Amino acid sequence: MTMSQRAQTRLEPIGRSECLALLAGHHLGRLAVSIANQPVIFPVTYALDGQSIVFRTDPGTKLYGARDRRVAFEIDGLDEESGWSVLVVGRAELVEKPSDQARLDALDLGAWNPGPKQHWVRIRGGAVTGRRLVRAV
Repeated sequence: MTMSQRAQTRLEPIGRSECLALLAGHHLGRLAVSIANQPVIFPVTYALDGQSIVFRTDPGTKLYGARDRRVAFEIDGLDEESGWSVLVVGRAELVEKPSDQARLDALDLGAWNPGPKQHWVRIRGGAVTGRRLVRAV
């Protein structure tokens, strides 16, 4: 990237409420976990439940890497004028209460959802941050 290209864009923070709105309006993101001290990233279909990210998964590497651990979750987008990214860092936990599972079963995971999975996972707490790269006019 040349110096003139850098001068044509600017980076702007995205406030928490807009980050949550972006998260609510999308259903495909990336989950980052650490397995054997190596970062691993998985695409997941998700929903926003209050201020928590929830997704379904079957037993395996994703569940092993996420359950009861700190994780990162990211979505991003791009249009003609800007690109944006929202990052959630928190703790993943298995949703075990049957009444919570039943309520989550009614959530829309979007068109990319590959079908029912055995477990619901919730990402709680932590930071929700975002930034937008805007083309200067």
